[in-house]
Amino acid sequence: MQKNQIVELEITDLSYEAMGVAHYEGLTIFVNNALPGEIVKAKVLKVKKKFAFAKIEEIIKESPDRVKVKLNQWVQTGLASLAHIKYDKQLEFKRNQVVNLLHKADLDQIKVDQTLPSPEETGYRNKAQVPVRMVNDQLEIGFFRRHSHDLVPLTNFFTTDPEIDRVLIAVRDILRKYKVPAYDEIHNKGEVRYLDVRRSKASGEIMVILVCLHRDFPQLPKVAAEISQIPDVTSIILNHNPKKTNVILGKNDYVVFGEDHITDKIGDVKFRISPQSFFQINSLQTPRLYNLAIEKADLKPEDVVIDAYSGIGTIGLSVAKHVKAVRGMEVIKPAVDDANANAKLNGITNAEYVVGKAEEVMPRWANEGLKTDVIFVDPPRKGLTPEFIDAAVKTNPKKIVYISCNPATQVRDLQLFREQGYDFNEIDPVDMFPQTPHVESVAVLEKAEK
Repeated sequence: MQKNQIVELEITDLSYEAMGVAHYEGLTIFVNNALPGEIVKAKVLKVKKKFAFAKIEEIIKESPDRVKVKLNQWVQTGLASLAHIKYDKQLEFKRNQVVNLLHKADLDQIKVDQTLPSPEETGYRNKAQVPVRMVNDQLEIGFFRRHSHDLVPLTNFFTTDPEIDRVLIAVRDILRKYKVPAYDEIHNKGEVRYLDVRRSKASGEIMVILVCLHRDFPQLPKVAAEISQIPDVTSIILNHNPKKTNVILGKNDYVVFGEDHITDKIGDVKFRISPQSFFQINSLQTPRLYNLAIEKADLKPEDVVIDAYSGIGTIGLSVAKHVKAVRGMEVIKPAVDDANANAKLNGITNAEYVVGKAEEVMPRWANEGLKTDVIFVDPPRKGLTPEFIDAAVKTNPKKIVYISCNPATQVRDLQLFREQGYDFNEIDPVDMFPQTPHVESVAVLEKAEK
């Protein structure tokens, strides 16, 4: 097989990245935007020893599950790489991801429930981080084409709250008006690297973060004055990121206008959200995710709960009314400050957060005599460390509630817990990110009876 060759392929499956899978003369071929059951003519883009990548030139036989996408850029950029698939089939695809991972781990006996659908299929994101670049000598916002740093200009981000799209376009036009240069990543010059806009579904407050190469720029006062006039903008922040890096935010934030936070809610609990705070993206689905975890945990009024990887306290403070006490920890001090401030904001007196690594804090609490009944954990995509798992087991909880944004690392970690005497019999997938391949999942581990 050669690059640029045109081949006719039958698509038999979807990869975990939602690419169509076909087989041709012993090679596995991944075809962008193709669906199982389709026959396509495809152009070969790249050939490796055992697999190749291709793109559709013509669909000969179309799947009944295909959705006609008006703006194909959503799919091309990976911003919404499942946008061409009917929503019920997206939910099926996400459940199958979990099923396949369990099968590979010889855990076919574990029950996988149907994926919990999102109340909103589009426009659900309460936050957008979009790159700013010069395209044809004009400042543009958009998204990078998949596997590249070529910016595709966009004004409709599809999965983002339409109110955020409105603000993004308005800010883009203000930057153009005052001829603020966009960031040039090749030469590490220019000014505005990203626009980061957050909106509270509960209050309507909007925070605009200008991620900039420099701490200041000449047009900033006029730019900020105009942005502050955009309806519902209550906070403008300049985030200083001087490094040549793919990391979006720098370490330092400077308030240019208004407040240093916005306030949102999960269920009936309020949260102050600072520029660097982690807050679940899907505001309407998050309470459903947490309620599912709380229900599966079968919490008791006398339980003492540890909220590990606590962030600004979203899980622990949602749990607090169901239990005797919540103790949490997080390595990022501003997040811990926010968590304790959020407890105070809601009049929650049985929750307390400290700065520290869970692997170090949990054993110390156990040595001090703290009895732990349930540990809630919601780690980053890389999952848990073996040290965390050892420390969690040593605190001797009755249950461990594992909320994951990456079922692959979750299944790996659940097996490690199994080896240490904790077992599980079910995983519940939850769709927090419609139109994308990502799936959240909840599992409850219980101490096995001897």
